[in-house]
Amino acid sequence: MVGIKDIASRCGVSPTTVSNVLNNKNNVGRETRDRILETAKELGYVHKKSEATVGNRKKNTVAINFSDFDAPFYFDVLHGISDYAVKKDFNLLICTKENFAKYADSDSICGCIIMDWSTDDSTIMSIADKGIPIITLDRQMPHKLIKNLVTANYESERALVEKLVSSGFTSFAFMGGIDSDDNKERYRAFRDVLKENDISFDRNLLFEGDWTEKSGAAAARLIMLQPRMPQVLVCANDLMAIGAIRKFQENSIRVPEDISVCGFDDVIMSKYLGLTTVCVPNYERGFLAMQALSDIIDGSGDFGNFKVGARVKWRKSIKPIMTDQE
Repeated sequence: MVGIKDIASRCGVSPTTVSNVLNNKNNVGRETRDRILETAKELGYVHKKSEATVGNRKKNTVAINFSDFDAPFYFDVLHGISDYAVKKDFNLLICTKENFAKYADSDSICGCIIMDWSTDDSTIMSIADKGIPIITLDRQMPHKLIKNLVTANYESERALVEKLVSSGFTSFAFMGGIDSDDNKERYRAFRDVLKENDISFDRNLLFEGDWTEKSGAAAARLIMLQPRMPQVLVCANDLMAIGAIRKFQENSIRVPEDISVCGFDDVIMSKYLGLTTVCVPNYERGFLAMQALSDIIDGSGDFGNFKVGARVKWRKSIKPIMTDQE
């Protein structure tokens, strides 16, 4: 027997959208509506009363998957998600990797937002395969029921490093986080700019962290053991940069006089420490993610990828650049 999920799979829409069309709701665009009705006809679908509630809006709970890692920006993202969810009368189920699969697979969920980079792709795909629409933040996953909302990591990191190079920096260290799409894009931008400007990079000055202040402090200790310190430490997030700055200061190494440091994210503490960083609009990312999911559930959205811009904030942790300080 052909069901709503079969039609949704063929049309590349959510079961909710199909249900809305078959139940004559007016919240689906004409083109999508016509495609669904035509597909239902081609597949020989017979509308039964028992299927009328499959995927409909009586399910109004969205599962939010976020990491249990202590990252301050998560709260800004959640704030944005919550504001839009309240506006549209959605309930939110906040869960970490350990219990996400269990709750996301329940009958009460109408959609998911994935924030945790460590949640397995296979877990996310299996949920989407069951007809549940998903929004991912900062990861690329090809699936007809997954919309990827990504930050312009490469473009913004490139703008940062290009300015450093044009300001006269020639000796760099890079502090990366755990292997993720974010980290890969930021490091790729860093290396591309150095290569394009014929600046050599010493692999001994490439450090791997885990996004925490502790790992930033560990990298700072290793930098201090170098026969000659680099001019600037580029960190893939703010917490690692903050950890490095504090360790440098504990050892009477001045920032930026002795070494410049920059980060990525623009967490609250960065402003008070004068950290040059890339400002990611996290509240807006959450708001847009929930808006996109709501539109998909109501049948007016699509699964096209969306990129959120980010911009560099120059502060006093970079010695040659003293403009636009806050």
